[in-house]
Amino acid sequence: MHRLLILSRHARDYHRLVDAARLPDLEVTSTSDPADAAPHAGDYDLAFGEPSLLRQVLPAMTSMRWTQATWAGVEPLLDPALRRDYTLTNARGVFGGLMSEYVFAYLLAHERRIFEKQASQGAGRWDTARPGTLRGKQIGLLGVGTIGAAIARTAKHFGMIVKGYTRASEDSPDVDAWFHGRMDGQRVAFALDLDYLVSIMPATRETRHLVDAALLRTLPARAVFVNPGRGGIVDEPALAAALQEGRLAGGRARRLPGGAAAARARLLADAESPHHIAHRGAQRPARHRAGVHRQLPPPAARRAAAAPGQFRVGVLKSKLDN
Repeated sequence: MHRLLILSRHARDYHRLVDAARLPDLEVTSTSDPADAAPHAGDYDLAFGEPSLLRQVLPAMTSMRWTQATWAGVEPLLDPALRRDYTLTNARGVFGGLMSEYVFAYLLAHERRIFEKQASQGAGRWDTARPGTLRGKQIGLLGVGTIGAAIARTAKHFGMIVKGYTRASEDSPDVDAWFHGRMDGQRVAFALDLDYLVSIMPATRETRHLVDAALLRTLPARAVFVNPGRGGIVDEPALAAALQEGRLAGGRARRLPGGAAAARARLLADAESPHHIAHRGAQRPARHRAGVHRQLPPPAARRAAAAPGQFRVGVLKSKLDN
């Protein structure tokens, strides 16, 4: 008999789905609170849930042999201080379409001047500025895994030119030019003519602050940076400075790491939400001018979490050995 712990904000939904599968020899316990799971953590040999919650009980899960994360990223479970003698798998192949919608919602909003026109309409002004188009524009992808490949496919649908930066892989047929290795030697070739830079890199020691002052200086002033991925990839003060000094047309981040208060103040367009876009020249950006629009599609991660049945279990991430 296997014992499964479901530890997730959507524990009841996942429990219902597992029960519906009628898996033999499986006893299931579900909760959204790590404190509830802690007293019997050593009884479970299987775990399923969000890495940020699972890490809180991982040291006590002495019998656990396999953990399936509901996220693509599993960084909270890779802390060297945590046990590493179990199989860890992640959710993969389900976020590409959602994240592509998220990214292109903002690219289209920028090109079609949706936020500016809405602000003009609200003020009773006729906005005569002509919108742009994505066709023929260049997009650079930092990371071309399953999510990056989905973004590349969507970019080709809009007639864009796609550049991809990866460690070595070249799996996407929708990338027009590939770049590998250290960014120092390829910064100009990769970034100089981009209209959009999108980061979907995993958070590792090698990728920390990959989007730094040097890379941001290489981008043309018309460029917009979008980060639907990990916050640690971005040198936050450098991004804030680029926006404030007018060296970027805009920036959009789904996640930012904890940083200097002044830098975050420049980037956060809405104090109630970490999902924001900031345009150059906005010292204290108003909601519309800064690009926060409540009716745009919600962030992809939130949408994925709201539909737990879409997750596929059992895609191997790594085998963590003693």
